[in-house]
Amino acid sequence: MARISVARIDKQYTSPSGGVTPVLRDLSLDVADGEFLTLLGPSGCGKSTLIRIIAGLERAESGSIAIDGVCVDSVRPSERNVAMVFQSYALYPHLTVAANLALPLRMRRLTSTQRLPWLGRCLPSTRLAEQAIKAEVHEIARMLGLSALLERKPGQLSGGQRQRVALARAMVRHPVAFLMDEPLSNLDAHLRAQMRTELTELHRRLGVTFVYVTHDQAEAMSMSSRIAVMLEGRIHQVGTPREVYEDPETLAVASFLGEPRINVLNGSVRSDGSLQVLDFVLPAQVACAPGSEVSVAIRPEALSVAATGLGATVQRVEYLGSGALLHAQLRDGAPICVRVDAGVALRAGERVRLAPAGAVLVFDADGRRVREPAIQSARRMCS
Repeated sequence: MARISVARIDKQYTSPSGGVTPVLRDLSLDVADGEFLTLLGPSGCGKSTLIRIIAGLERAESGSIAIDGVCVDSVRPSERNVAMVFQSYALYPHLTVAANLALPLRMRRLTSTQRLPWLGRCLPSTRLAEQAIKAEVHEIARMLGLSALLERKPGQLSGGQRQRVALARAMVRHPVAFLMDEPLSNLDAHLRAQMRTELTELHRRLGVTFVYVTHDQAEAMSMSSRIAVMLEGRIHQVGTPREVYEDPETLAVASFLGEPRINVLNGSVRSDGSLQVLDFVLPAQVACAPGSEVSVAIRPEALSVAATGLGATVQRVEYLGSGALLHAQLRDGAPICVRVDAGVALRAGERVRLAPAGAVLVFDADGRRVREPAIQSARRMCS
């Protein structure tokens, strides 16, 4: 296992015309020993660049990387004892599964003489080393359910099987940490769900540090010990899946997490500390000066159709099987989404009232969370 410390990393790319594009900005992150940490963010936020810098495949303009307290900035990727699992599997198509798994072990344990096609095979030391390598390959294959596939080539495998081979090839090295760059993005929805379960179980069994990159919120929420939310080259928040979803530090994090997206409404603070949102007053005590403009964020599952609340016009009801999404439009034309029961009997054009039935989050003009004094509970607000 290994602790990974990222300290004040800056990274930029220079175009052929001389233009400079910042990718990572003064980024710091600590990954605990043996945890499953996911870098979650949209495409282009710098998460893949960061994991490649940790692996040593790219260099930063400034900052440093430490593994178990040892600075590895000048250490070659092959000597950092971390395993990288790529989106593209990176398997050798002309080699069998067994040969793909054995290759990193042969490169590490056999000398250049021992690897010679004819002479090396005649050496007693080579035969002993090859037997040990073969035993390890079979043990890893057994752990990942690949024993029956060892004589096949990658082209004869399904996407899920190839991904397990890529994981097995990383495991045979016994690394102190696994670095995974969107390894499931090429799989269909059913296989992704299956591989999420397998990866979570693999992490539990190995107890090794995992750093995982994805833009898929379901992957991050279901597998991670902690999530680092990355936006525009910066880490906005690090916490457990529950913390970053239910207790976001910024409006940017609240808006990024959740499907469908959180409803963000314009509000203002009244003289008594309550919130005015269009034609509805939320009886809250907000730590902002009267007259301050704020953003009021409410997730679709934290709203309900009620006798009093925000006036809205139904646009459509989206049936999802176990439930439904009510899409409506507020008086000012802003869209709003509510998660309702599947049997809701509402049609386009109907007028409804929507009231909070769960957490209401408030953010100031700079997008920072307004926490104290806390907003009263939703049940009390609507009573």
